[in-house]
Amino acid sequence: MRHNVKGRKLNKTASHRKAMFANMSAQLYEHKQIKTTLPKAKELRKYAEKMITLGKKGDLNSLRQALKFLRHKEVVYKLFNDIAPNYKERNGGYTRVLKLGTRKGDAAEVAVIQLVEFDNETEIKPKKAKTEKVKADKPKVEEAVVEEAVVEEAVVEEAVVEEAVVEESEEPKEEKPEITEEIEKKDK
Repeated sequence: MRHNVKGRKLNKTASHRKAMFANMSAQLYEHKQIKTTLPKAKELRKYAEKMITLGKKGDLNSLRQALKFLRHKEVVYKLFNDIAPNYKERNGGYTRVLKLGTRKGDAAEVAVIQLVEFDNETEIKPKKAKTEKVKADKPKVEEAVVEEAVVEEAVVEEAVVEEAVVEESEEPKEEKPEITEEIEKKDK
């Protein structure tokens, strides 16, 4: 019986689960959302929200606990300085899990887990339905001529720039008094 046994094993060892959720949490804070299977997303919520709570505390002990779990200094500092302050008035529920359907290869349920306040910056782009390609009325020969003209213009511009560089380098340089004379005067 599994009385009072919390968490999903996900068919992984304890060390693998810990490393996987640490990496997934770091990626979540870095990209604001990640796509994974539904059971992993639901389990990741616990770890991700705990780290945000540590970030809200902001003391040294919380910082050390977050570094112990996440192991990425840059991500932890981003969490403490950028992400956690946005949730000062919020008492929980920092993440959201959205179901996307099933994966084609193995029919696993796929979901997106994202940070709640940052959903406007990174939105999920739905897949576009395939449409028939409409052929353009212009023949391909004209496109090739236009591309050749652009290439020729670029070559001419490069030649002009090279000439300007050569002209600048040919100018005589001003001679500066030598430092050795000053050093000899100081030695006497």
